[in-house]
Amino acid sequence: MPTYPLDLAIFYDTLRAMFLRAKPRFKDGKEHRYWSIVENHRTVNNKVVQRQVLYLGEINDSQKASWVKTIDVVENHSGRVRQMALFPSDRSLPELNCEAVNVQLNALELHRPRQWGACWLVCQLWSTLDLDRFWIPRLPPNRKDTSWLNILKTLVCYRLISPGSEWRLHRQWYRQSAMGDLLGEDMEVIGKDKLYRCLDQLLPHKKDLFSYLTQRWRSLFHAHFDILLYDLTSTYFESDPTGIGKRRFGYSRDKRSDCVQIVLALIVTPEGFPLAYEVLAGNTSDKTTLGDFLQSIEAQYGQAQRTWVMDRGIPTEEILQTMRDSSWPIFYLVGTPKGKLSKLEQAFLDKPWKQVRDEVQVRLLPQDRELYILARSSRRMHKERAMRRRRLKTLWSRLKELQTQKITRDTLLLKLGAAKKEAGRVYALVDICLPKPGQMINSETFTFRLRKEKLREVRKREGCYLLRSNLVDQDPAQLWQYYMQLSEVEQAFKELKGDLAIRPIHHQLDTRIEAHIFVAFLAYCLQVTLKFQAQQKASGLTPRAILEKFAAQQMLDVHLPTTDGRRLILSRHTQPDQDQRLLLHQLNLTLPKQPPPRLAVNTVIPEEPFVVPTFLSRHRKISHLRPQNR
Repeated sequence: MPTYPLDLAIFYDTLRAMFLRAKPRFKDGKEHRYWSIVENHRTVNNKVVQRQVLYLGEINDSQKASWVKTIDVVENHSGRVRQMALFPSDRSLPELNCEAVNVQLNALELHRPRQWGACWLVCQLWSTLDLDRFWIPRLPPNRKDTSWLNILKTLVCYRLISPGSEWRLHRQWYRQSAMGDLLGEDMEVIGKDKLYRCLDQLLPHKKDLFSYLTQRWRSLFHAHFDILLYDLTSTYFESDPTGIGKRRFGYSRDKRSDCVQIVLALIVTPEGFPLAYEVLAGNTSDKTTLGDFLQSIEAQYGQAQRTWVMDRGIPTEEILQTMRDSSWPIFYLVGTPKGKLSKLEQAFLDKPWKQVRDEVQVRLLPQDRELYILARSSRRMHKERAMRRRRLKTLWSRLKELQTQKITRDTLLLKLGAAKKEAGRVYALVDICLPKPGQMINSETFTFRLRKEKLREVRKREGCYLLRSNLVDQDPAQLWQYYMQLSEVEQAFKELKGDLAIRPIHHQLDTRIEAHIFVAFLAYCLQVTLKFQAQQKASGLTPRAILEKFAAQQMLDVHLPTTDGRRLILSRHTQPDQDQRLLLHQLNLTLPKQPPPRLAVNTVIPEEPFVVPTFLSRHRKISHLRPQNR
């Protein structure tokens, strides 16, 4: 079979050979030929195997009118749908009741390879949550028929699949994806200004959206919202001006104290479903946030029996007292600083250990309408002990190096400060004797020893942590399980900062800063929905792994020139491979039908516009090409 020109050098590996293949079939005395685009793969055993990439379907071979198969074709210029019969160029056309054309199969071309599978999957997740029903009345088109809903879908899909700036979405990502094909939109929908205008319309609907999602998760997954995990994190900026609005300098959990930041407070369920979040100023103290959240959740979801699980440092004694004295049950389970353990250590001595898990023991101490739980985990003990030994060994080696170096006392103090920062709490286990001013640094003037009594105290507390709750009648094993679920909110922050790339933020207006975070949380809602589906039907795969598998499925435009000077364009997504078919089966998903063909007259294939590479657009010498901060 002859080879055909395939314009796919930017997409397919040059080592793979792609060609057009016809599979003949005789049925009821009729000959049928089914056409596919196939690629060759060479295996490690030097064998060549073939894989079907695109299925083009049947092109008529018979000249009997009763055997002819027709297709619906959309005209590009008018949008009118007509029936048409296709024949290879080496066959004469019969007389039919519809238009018949010859296509030049030897001139077949492939254009615009673009990512399709992951975009389609995100649209399916959007449909699963029925978000169109929520957003259609809230984001109606404007007078120029701009579909704000499709823009929002594009923003959320982009944030979930390949997160980046709105400028990158406008200049690069949209044309490399099939979002336009899935939404029926052209390039005008993602104009830079339209993206920002869409962000301006989102914030008033934040609370209503989370109330709506709560009901959807209840009906879809029977989710419960009686256990609430609460925590805070921060994210930073790399834009000017600084220190305006909610952008403030504060304690940075990202270790970027050089940048202004904002604080994110989040409430999720043990399954990871977010219930609410707030964007706070970057210098907000953790202990000042819980009171407002208690009132906000009550106002939005009503009074109910809820248990708040928090880490130490968030609630104050006044807030805990308010929760205990509330007219309706507000329960809490909170971690307690180790300083509190020192005060209660004598009271715990006469309490017996109770086994609640294979590797976990607890001691219970009721006190003042509260229950203190001293938990001891052997797994956590081994982990903390290994970390302490490693840091202590590193510190000890560093101190020995400093004994032999010919440095001044001031330089020694600077290097000790760096060693102290690296060692952390382990530094307190070593007693260091510094040389006096003017003395040389040697093993006699600069000495150190291990504080053995302090080490014994630390070893005794390794693997132990103190919990505090007003659930005095609750099973301690259940309380321990509640507290371990606090890692779910930490996982939510990890996915927001990792998979969804919420940081750094380049916006300057507070409203668009919050809208940027709102889009990221909406993408996280789709991700956690996929995560819950995968746990039930495709365990072992993370949402990111599923998206990456589907992202390998592409869409291409197949151009078939006709003998009369026109061009038949078939947009086709590639056939799923074995892993994708298995995922489709497990997730109960069905791929849509291929889009209808389009007929164009004298089509000129436009060249791809020049896009400044990312590493160049960040260079100061061409700063005029950089997007404006919005």
